[in-house]
Amino acid sequence: MKGTHLGEFEELVLLTIAALSSEAYSVAICDELEKHTGRTTKLGVVHAVLNRLEEKGLAKSYLGEATNARGGKRKRYYEVTQVGKIALTHARDIREGLWRIIPDLHLGGAL
Repeated sequence: MKGTHLGEFEELVLLTIAALSSEAYSVAICDELEKHTGRTTKLGVVHAVLNRLEEKGLAKSYLGEATNARGGKRKRYYEVTQVGKIALTHARDIREGLWRIIPDLHLGGAL
């Protein structure tokens, strides 16, 4: 395992994998990210992040069944590993702790 520090986009991709559950494959991940962030997400960038998450041991992939709709090709699905779940929980705890100590934060105003 390389390391468990999560960059912002890595965290978003890992959260999306968790949210999509058994339907987490690259195109679905891109679509879900765009839906929730409003940011255009390039498939190549997502693939690079997925590879990095696997190298870090935070996600793992497996091949689904071949389908006629894909010309006999198999989809690569992703799931969050136990180490990935711990990293996500840690990232959430850090963010929540920081949000709690911000004095007088008023929504709609500048920080």
